[in-house]
Amino acid sequence: MAIQSNPQPRHLSELALLRLAQIIGNPKANPPIPALIPVGRTTFLNGVKSGKYPKPVKLGERSVAWRSEDIRALIDSIGGA
Repeated sequence: MAIQSNPQPRHLSELALLRLAQIIGNPKANPPIPALIPVGRTTFLNGVKSGKYPKPVKLGERSVAWRSEDIRALIDSIGGA
């Protein structure tokens, strides 16, 4: 029986989930969290609702996060626009 090698594992950061504060930043945190996308909370959530920004992954009844690859693709598309 031949042993099949798995494809190269994806880097951990590609598999990460990001919370809203990690995306839009939080200057009041200790240490401050820099924004990946410099918009306000309401602007970002309205963008999610309208389809401009990616939909979150539901983690629990009241908890959501976004896939890092979706946010990375969003940043790339904004930078290329």
